[in-house]
Amino acid sequence: MGPPKIKLYVVTNNIKKGEEAIKILESLGVDAEIALVEKKEIQSEKLEEIALHAARTAYLVLKKPLAVDDSGLFIEALNGFPGPYSNYAYKTIGVKGILKLMEGVSTRKACFKTALAVIIPPLEKVYIGEVCGTITTEPRGTSGFGFDPIFTPEGETRTFAEMSLEEKNKISHRAKAYKLMVKDLRETWKTIL
Repeated sequence: MGPPKIKLYVVTNNIKKGEEAIKILESLGVDAEIALVEKKEIQSEKLEEIALHAARTAYLVLKKPLAVDDSGLFIEALNGFPGPYSNYAYKTIGVKGILKLMEGVSTRKACFKTALAVIIPPLEKVYIGEVCGTITTEPRGTSGFGFDPIFTPEGETRTFAEMSLEEKNKISHRAKAYKLMVKDLRETWKTIL
């Protein structure tokens, strides 16, 4: 009987994001729980730096194995905006503001990217997940959160907000990052997740 399994704490202020992460981890057989610890976010153009700083500061409070993700929507025609400022852009100009910026723009390529920082001492590591697609001309769907209603992933006709959580979690940037993390921790680091 090997060492006891580790419980992983998903640090977030966004309950929907936390529930999405928990569902992904449960599907991978990982015991996880949401930890509503205030995320300390630094200003940076790199999601990786933002996520790792947030994970380190959360660890000082929680002192338990944890994961923190920072995600952004990178729109090609807007030179990657809102990118690491997606949360702020969503709170200030929202979906309608992004669509206004995209009026008359024919190149609608965009990528959602997640940087997932994990701390299971002494390990600190960041995993990246990305999914590309297009920005719609109008919001569609009521599921998900943030910019989900205006993002259609490649190979799909529906936005993330038109998909069930299970469907989104099969292809999303967040799911890709968590799957990569679990695979790496189990295979390379022999962590009992």
